[in-house]
Formats: sequence, structure tokens, C-alpha cells
Amino acid sequence: MLSKLFSLIKAKPLSEKVQSRDAFIYLDRVIYYFGWTEPVEKRWSSAYKIWTIFTTILVLILLPISIVVEYVHRFKSFSPGEFLGSLEICVNMYGCSLKCGYTMMGHRNFQQAKRLLDLLDKSCIKDEEKARVHRYVALSNLCYVLYNFLFSSYVVISFTAFFLKGRHTWRMFIPMLDTDSHFYVSSFVELTLMSSIVLMQQCTDVCPLAYMSMARCHITLLKDRLKALRLDPKKSEDEHSRELTECIQDHQLILDYVNALRPAFSGTIFVQFLLIGIVLGLSTINVVFFSTFWTGLGTLIFMFDVCLETFPFCYLCNVIMDDCQELSECLFQSNWISASPRYKSTLVYFLHNLQQPIVLMAGGVFQICMQTNLSMVKLTFSVVTLIRQFNIAEKFQ
Repeated sequence: MLSKLFSLIKAKPLSEKVQSRDAFIYLDRVIYYFGWTEPVEKRWSSAYKIWTIFTTILVLILLPISIVVEYVHRFKSFSPGEFLGSLEICVNMYGCSLKCGYTMMGHRNFQQAKRLLDLLDKSCIKDEEKARVHRYVALSNLCYVLYNFLFSSYVVISFTAFFLKGRHTWRMFIPMLDTDSHFYVSSFVELTLMSSIVLMQQCTDVCPLAYMSMARCHITLLKDRLKALRLDPKKSEDEHSRELTECIQDHQLILDYVNALRPAFSGTIFVQFLLIGIVLGLSTINVVFFSTFWTGLGTLIFMFDVCLETFPFCYLCNVIMDDCQELSECLFQSNWISASPRYKSTLVYFLHNLQQPIVLMAGGVFQICMQTNLSMVKLTFSVVTLIRQFNIAEKFQ
């Protein structure tokens, strides 16, 4: 059913040509809509730049400021639940603005990464290799669709819960519009703006996952090629040497691909690491002490979405590190004993390089892995414990 609406989430048959860069089709469409890339035709460059400036200022700068201004203007009108719900969103919004900035600045890096993927695709000759690329492309597009559904669910459920009670969900300050006397208009404006920034947030979170998924795809393909080295007795020594050289070239392309992506992902994940504990802590307090069923459901979905911003990507980084270890093992266990001295010397050099794992850093400070992610999430319990020790929540009930 879902594949009928989104055809790219289903692996294409081998009769259809699929490239690794097709894993970003859905993602690139939305990024293009927000003005984070370049126009297809040069004549629209000026108009596209104006659109980029407009969306950036409106959604990434003015929208977070509007929530702070609302605190200043009408702080006494907030209930505890409304304030915590608004505060957790406000903190996440400022983080989202920084993450979107890193993603926008990484546009050239993404284009370079796509060109490197095109070179890696040339090594996919066998049907099994092409089939695996097809599966990973479909999986990356499926990730985008699932993230879109989960992030949109928060917006819809939270908006509906507050709207039916006749209250604004996110309490934004909208100039030249009295939110009380124009409730329906202001609610629609809030919904539109929040949907926009949530969609931007989704792009910044899916982007690292999709790009590194394709890195793992080609790492697993390289692993299979290493296992097959010197297994065909019909090939000459020169042909075996050429296959080893091609594996070395593919490995270097994978390293270049990851290095091209490091600057964009480093800042994005660093910001999220800093915010995840605080945001989840505020959300937990809101759910435990101040939420009704429907507002609590919306907050729980929000907490789940916040976890999706780092957990899948950190897990993928752990898997890639394990894959790098297996690469060296596959090469060492290949049939090299009877090889020529030239082949063996090349193999030793290659084996040394394979023993260096692919490790991504967040802001040059934190290693992006599950251990770091769990350490940051533990801050949630610290925030909740602090609130309970001082009985702050009970004072507002």
C-alpha cells in the first residue's frame, strides 16, 4: 500500500537502472523546496537566492525568536504544561536552526559525495551487487518516508489536542495579529510555520542516515569482493593483481566519500548531542506532571522523534566500524598464500590501511557512537531528578 504512494521505497528490478544517488531523491526534493541547493536553470539563480533568504529568515530565525517574545509578552498566561511544551520546542528550534545551517553549508560536500558514489557504482558489475544497491537505495528512501510520518504525527496530534480545547499549541508571537480574537487564523499560521520547521528538522536528521547508509552499502560490496580475491583459478596473476588494485581504489573512494561528508555531519550531530538530554528531560517532566492523555501522547511522540535524531545514526556508525574490522579480516583470510611477491607486498600495504576504522566525530569532541549517545541521554534523568528534589513541579500544580 505504502509503496503505491511512494514508489521509491520498493527495490527496483534489475531491468531498471538505479544509481546510488537515487537514495536521496525524496530528500533532495524537499531540500530544493526550502532553497538549500541550487536552481536547475541558471536564469533562476537570483530568484532562488531570494527564496532561500526568505525561508531562512522566516523559519530559522524569526520563528524561534517569536516564541521567546511570547514569553516576554504573555508569560503569566501560560499554564505549566503549556510553558514546558513550548520550552522543549523552543530549545529544539534553536538547535534545529544551527543544524539546518550546517546542512546548508554542506551542499557542496553533498554534491562531491554524489560524484564519488557515481564512481563507486562503476564497480558494481554483478547482478548481486546491483541488487544490493537497489535495496539500500529503497531503504534510504523508506527512512525518509518513515521519518516524515513520525515527525508529522507529532505536529498533527499536538495541534489537534490543543485546537479542540480552544488553545494555541505552540504559543508563537505573530506581529499585527491578535491571536485571541483571530484564533483560527493564528492557529493556521502556527500550524504552517511549525510544519515547515519540522520538515527542515527532518531533512537534517535523515541526511546523515541516508548518506552513511550508502557508505555501508559499498563497504559490504567491497567486503564481498575481498572474499572473492584469487578464487578463480582460470585468471592470470596480472588479473588477480588488477582485482586487488581495484579493491584498493574502491576503498579509497569510500574514504573520500566519508571525508567529504564529515564537515556537514560533525556540526549537526554535535548540536543534537548537546540538546538531546535537556529536551528529553523537559518533555519527561511535562508528561509526568502536567499532560492530559492527548497532549501527553503528542509529547511522547515528540520524545520518540528526538531519539530518532541520533540513535539510528549512532547505531549505523557502530555497524560501519564493525564492517571496517571485517574488511581487514576478509582480506587476510583471502587466498593470498600462493600469490606472487608483488601481490603480497600490495596486500600488506592494503591490509594496513584497512585496519584504520572509519570513525566520525561530532564537533571534533565526541565520537559518534552508541556509547556517546547513551551518555548524552543520561542527562535526561539528571534534569528530572533535579526537578523532583526541589519539588518544582508540585509548586505549579
